Amino acid sequence: MAKTITVYPAIDLKDGQCVRLVKGLMDQATVFSDDPAGQARAFQGAGCRWLHIVDLNGAFEGTPVNADAVRAIRAATDVPIQLGGGIRTLETMQQWLELGITRLILGTLAVRDPDLVKTACREFPGKIAVGVDAKGGKVAVEGWAEASELDIITLSKQFEDCGVAALIHTDIDRDGMLSGVNAEASAALANAVSIPVIASGGVADIDDIRRVHAADVLDGVITGRALYDGRLDLTAALAVAEGRDLC
Repeated sequence: MAKTITVYPAIDLKDGQCVRLVKGLMDQATVFSDDPAGQARAFQGAGCRWLHIVDLNGAFEGTPVNADAVRAIRAATDVPIQLGGGIRTLETMQQWLELGITRLILGTLAVRDPDLVKTACREFPGKIAVGVDAKGGKVAVEGWAEASELDIITLSKQFEDCGVAALIHTDIDRDGMLSGVNAEASAALANAVSIPVIASGGVADIDDIRRVHAADVLDGVITGRALYDGRLDLTAALAVAEGRDLC
């Protein structure tokens, strides 16, 4: 029997609002809520065990921008939160962790300064995840605006045995497109490393949750637009993730 996975409802923050982008493009943002804290409460009320938050402005600007919205979400909920976007220094990491964020996602920093990521893992054990954002098979940085020359497995293997809590693998070409999660690529990454892998990008419906669950090597899946569009029911997704498929 496939293991239990975690479903992470996504709250992407742009200018204090809850939005979804298409392929990470800031000029293709759809606003779904001007009350991120209320959205977070709704996800928790539906039974989610984690929240996934991205400070989109921060990802592009290289420093936190939507701190007020993140604080409001933290105050409104008591489930664990993983947060990414604009986290570039140990000081910023310390500030977020003191605010009550459970896990920090480092993406650009993993490419630009992997030694600092390893230092962060030592300083904040169990609190650091690495964002492995793939565009055309290569890792993208700076809010997905720039492609590097690294492939995802080469990047990920740098962080074996240094305490990274999870790898978050996002297929940027599918993100926000409702075209189906790239479970195969995420599973290939999971089979190549010993770090837990979370799949992200393109989740369209309950069948995508089933595919991630059935892969049997993935730790979880992040979903955003499908939830907001009503194509995916969070209660049903959580049931599939826990091996209680309701259909």
